[in-house]
Amino acid sequence: MEGIWPFVVVALVGVAVGALVRGFFPARARRAPAVTPISEGVSKDARELLRALRSTVLVLDATGDVLQASPSAYSYGLVRSGRVALPVVTELVERVRADGVPYDRELSLPRGPLAGAGEMIFQLRVVPLTAGRILVVADDHTAARRLDQVRRDFVANVSHELKTPVGALALLSETVEEAADDPEAVRRFTAQMRRESRRLTALVQEIIDLSRLQEPDALVDSELVDVDAVVTEAADRVRVEAESRRITLAVGGESGLHVFGDADLLTTAVRNLLDNALRHSDPLGRVSVGVARDGDQVRIAVVDQGEGISPAQQERIFERFYRGDPARARRTGGTGLGLSIVKHVAADHGGEAEVWSKPGAGSTFTLVLPLADPPASPTEPATAPPPATGVPRQP
Repeated sequence: MEGIWPFVVVALVGVAVGALVRGFFPARARRAPAVTPISEGVSKDARELLRALRSTVLVLDATGDVLQASPSAYSYGLVRSGRVALPVVTELVERVRADGVPYDRELSLPRGPLAGAGEMIFQLRVVPLTAGRILVVADDHTAARRLDQVRRDFVANVSHELKTPVGALALLSETVEEAADDPEAVRRFTAQMRRESRRLTALVQEIIDLSRLQEPDALVDSELVDVDAVVTEAADRVRVEAESRRITLAVGGESGLHVFGDADLLTTAVRNLLDNALRHSDPLGRVSVGVARDGDQVRIAVVDQGEGISPAQQERIFERFYRGDPARARRTGGTGLGLSIVKHVAADHGGEAEVWSKPGAGSTFTLVLPLADPPASPTEPATAPPPATGVPRQP
């Protein structure tokens, strides 16, 4: 944290010099080209210095409007529509504005406005500037705080789950060896070995996916993600499986929506929802995935016509390694990690995963994410999203 303060001091000097120059040369300032509101009141040198910092930086004017913001401030959800989006940060800013002294505080902040969003831990330093401006410097300490606990839980769960397929393969190989003179038995046991090996492969892949979510650098470099591309890619990955099960796969809803995050992780989450829907659908059934805008949220819903989920199971469906019907999971290759991955992806993107289901009436799993509020560009101002259409909420 100490390493950034020389740059911050220079940035503050740049802000003051910019204000001084505008005071001495009002006529020239009036003739200068217009700038976008997000840069007004901050000199060019100060903007470049703030942009070079690794920390997330905000500069607010006397009314609380954002004059300058790091791109990460938008992806973290700290800024929306040109204002600080989180009340706790706004309260801290107003306290510093009233007292006139810098303030340091560690805060646990939600990743988004939804109830199921994950939490981020930030070290915030709020500093008063001239003319009522406020500087906010935020450093993300989330990964350092949660990594040790996650590793302990993860290793314990994985060690337990790997025992089953590995033990089954060892037992089946011994049985095949003993039945070497019985071709029919060998064929039967080798088929079981293939099933167990596929299950082990799927388990290892999902462990890799889950571990990626728990890396310290997960979602450090969030990007603007095209939701259409995510849904299309996820559907393409499961299309062969759908055809082999004779299940119709339909994709639709609203297009042109964007979110901040990691496109690969979001694609994995949607693919896991589709995998889950296919496993719980009967042949000749239908699985649909649709996208809709709901206010400032994006809803990606996957609908199946399967057997449905009881209310008791719905309470635990997103737990790691939870399988409501272990027999069906063994039969279909379920690992109990797919929906847990969906939950983690949603939380790390500031959203949540929802489920609506009724026994005998199928299920709808919905990935709910904050709609992207991209930073305004001096040459390309952000445009308003299209009106909401598409997939409605389930009753």
